Amino acid sequence: MTRRTRLAVFALAAPALFAFLLWALAGLPDFGRFQGGIGNLLNRVAVHERHTSNVVAAVVFDYRGLDTMGEELILFSSVMGVALLLRSFRPAREERPELRVQSDAIRLVGGLMVPVTFLLGLWLAAFGYVTPGGGFQGGVVLASALALLWAAGSYRAYKRASPEPLIDVFEGAGAGGYVAIGLIALAVDGVFLHNLLGPGQRGTLVSGGSIPFLNWASALEVAAANVLLYHEFLEEYVLALLGRPE
Repeated sequence: MTRRTRLAVFALAAPALFAFLLWALAGLPDFGRFQGGIGNLLNRVAVHERHTSNVVAAVVFDYRGLDTMGEELILFSSVMGVALLLRSFRPAREERPELRVQSDAIRLVGGLMVPVTFLLGLWLAAFGYVTPGGGFQGGVVLASALALLWAAGSYRAYKRASPEPLIDVFEGAGAGGYVAIGLIALAVDGVFLHNLLGPGQRGTLVSGGSIPFLNWASALEVAAANVLLYHEFLEEYVLALLGRPE
């Protein structure tokens, strides 16, 4: 299909898509007016039943924990597919260039931000069911801390801090750990992913029953998956800079 044909098809479809978009936006409730019955019900019962101050975490890791497991496995499969695809076409190289950031100011500020970002990721993951945050958000921030090693440091520093075999193990442990917790609940109570261990003390890290374990499994999976993607894309970037051999 030529570029002109694609533009013609888009020109024909765009008015209809725009009309549907306006129709959807016109049907939205006013700001601050939530019209979801299930959401209102969970706001009333989740804190009392699960002792989690963050109702979203109770929904994600308890009331619809099976859906979250599916999302984790989708992420796991997608990242593995990207890694296998890119690695199959990538020539083997023993040495990689330093590709070091030359600006002392950027290296200094970036180096100081790495532990701060990592600590923020740990906080978001650890307290995700007590305050706003969670395993998914914390995992992304944890991976971003390692990406800063590349953006404000050097490629070799990033590679040393995140060896690929270890990242592969972490990703598998995060995805498999979520399933394992569900199987433990199935063996103990006869219900897959049933909340275990009791609600605990509200507003603390020991609240939520088995929610903290599922939360940390998600954080591990998301962090490792993002770091693995960074690895693969940075390898492609480095090869492009060096000139990919035939």
